[in-house]
Amino acid sequence: MTEQQDEDLQDGPGADDTGSRPKRTQRKMAPIVPPQNIAGRALVFVIAIMTFLSCLTLGAVTLVRDTASVWENQIAREATIQIKPSDGLDMEAALASAARIAGGFAGVRDAKVVDREATARLLEPWLGSGLDIDELPVPRLVIVTIDQTSPPDFAAMRQMLQAEVPGVSLDDHRTWVDRLVAMARTTVTLGMAILALMLSATVLTVVFATRGAMAGNGHIIEVLHFVGAEARFIASQFRRHFLITGMKGAAAGGVAAMVVFIVFSWWSSLNLATPQADQATALFGNFSIGASGYAGVALIVLLVGALTAATTHLTVVTYLHDIDVRHPDGG
Repeated sequence: MTEQQDEDLQDGPGADDTGSRPKRTQRKMAPIVPPQNIAGRALVFVIAIMTFLSCLTLGAVTLVRDTASVWENQIAREATIQIKPSDGLDMEAALASAARIAGGFAGVRDAKVVDREATARLLEPWLGSGLDIDELPVPRLVIVTIDQTSPPDFAAMRQMLQAEVPGVSLDDHRTWVDRLVAMARTTVTLGMAILALMLSATVLTVVFATRGAMAGNGHIIEVLHFVGAEARFIASQFRRHFLITGMKGAAAGGVAAMVVFIVFSWWSSLNLATPQADQATALFGNFSIGASGYAGVALIVLLVGALTAATTHLTVVTYLHDIDVRHPDGG
């Protein structure tokens, strides 16, 4: 065969008589892991659901923690003096005396008597409007505003009040604060435990999906491994595939959770005029998780993607190591 014939065979039938050669197209290497299949789409949905639930859990924990902090600050700023009516008691004089005694202690910023109209408004949701509090044995209140950085001596205040004002009691809300802090900590702990379980379930799901993909392409992986392909190269192919899959699912779940938070915040702000909304706002605020909550959602999305990639890499390396153990001679 002449040199010219050899060149013609290399050029193929696409070469023209002038000797010009067409551009050679490079074949694209087929990926080890199929880019899209039914199992891959199902994994995206599973990761999206788990991320959505994880973000909801994190948002609920953030909401409880922030609301408990607001409750604690509000309760810690005030103490309440209550005077029960009794026969022969001059209620107005007793209230004035209690306010004077409390106001004389260091650490008390103000002591204000709750007047008749304000007391009637407090009882209006239960007893109706137009209430004459003199007709009922209604206790009267003195609100004591305290300095949180330097609170007064409540034991000494309580002792002095009981000595000079009959039927008086002082509530510094310490018991409520302790219970509130304990409840908030318990709720946060449970929420974080649930979040850890959901992330663990996501990791296990990725492990099963990775092993399934490797089982479907096991012959290709073993051939590549035995002809010299490094474990890092094979693991990188799986890691890239499952990282993209995980980020798709995590992003979808995170966006869905953010939409839920935005809708709840908008709904609560839209119904502030109703009594039910007032009670819900008093308990949970305005259902807004704030910037820290949304940052936590973004962190969950990134964490799920990172866990997916790391889990896949470790699973593939372990699988290839098992192959080397079973076939040390490459046979």
